Amino acid sequence: MITIILSNNSHHFPHTFFLAGIPGLTAAHIWISLPFCFMFFLAVTGNGVLLFLIRTEHSLHQPMFFFLAMLSFVDLVLSLSTLPKMLAIFWFGATAISSHSCLSQMFFIHAFSAMESGVLVAMAVDRFVAICNPLHYATILTPVVVAKIGGLVVLRGVGLTISFPSLAHRLSYCGSHTIAYTYCEHMAVVKLACGATTVDNLYAFAVAIFLGVGDVAFIAYSYGQIVRTVVHFPSPEARAKAGSTCTAHVCVILFFYGPGFLSVVMQRFGPPTASAAKVILANLYLLFPPALDPIVYGVKTKQIREQLLKMLRPKQIDPT
Repeated sequence: MITIILSNNSHHFPHTFFLAGIPGLTAAHIWISLPFCFMFFLAVTGNGVLLFLIRTEHSLHQPMFFFLAMLSFVDLVLSLSTLPKMLAIFWFGATAISSHSCLSQMFFIHAFSAMESGVLVAMAVDRFVAICNPLHYATILTPVVVAKIGGLVVLRGVGLTISFPSLAHRLSYCGSHTIAYTYCEHMAVVKLACGATTVDNLYAFAVAIFLGVGDVAFIAYSYGQIVRTVVHFPSPEARAKAGSTCTAHVCVILFFYGPGFLSVVMQRFGPPTASAAKVILANLYLLFPPALDPIVYGVKTKQIREQLLKMLRPKQIDPT
């Protein structure tokens, strides 16, 4: 994992943090690890296959699949940034994590979660243009425009969250160094500080509102316009076809923002101690999308499904 270089000018910042796992369920960590391990397998395999198909199949070199490839890459990074350490905690009790590794993990989690939200916005734009302006789709979403959108998603995600590790690093930690979670979430670390954390709380809340409320509002507006357009289609078949192209995206939106909103609310307004339900929900926020997104797109997207079946179908041997 890349270590974020931060000036270590305060002796109040600990060299090591400890990840407690799931409070109250330590004895069941081995059993809890089984579905986590399965989701990790699904995330790595599914997203790896999607990236391979989109990279190698020329017919998938379209804006929609470029954004899907971005989503798969983001999901893959999120999985690799969190799941191995979670499984080490569950299997071996390896709760210790160095401060710099913790801050690096914090950055990757929040930056790539912000990127995922941005990719979902970009995919909503893609569906809006494809359904509301189909004749101008190729001229609006040119390769240059698509690349700029992708770059903006990355820059926004990094720019909004790169301050989280440095803000957490400047605080004094004179009490417990045990994070009652399975990964280094920003506010979970900040809550261990014994000094004033107003700046951290306000900035984290502002970023959550900007990304959560802002992105969801934009996606909702895009789909509102899509619905307005689809209801005026002349035939039920055309309406059904237009709706089917959005089904996978809508499912992915629910997988990401549903647990995400609940997790943020519990982090900001829940009890100061972390309950098992609170930690499990925070884990599902990071585990569900990477594990389920490839399955949803593999089932609901005709082009992906056809290319996957083509890849799995045994090649015919030419008898000549």
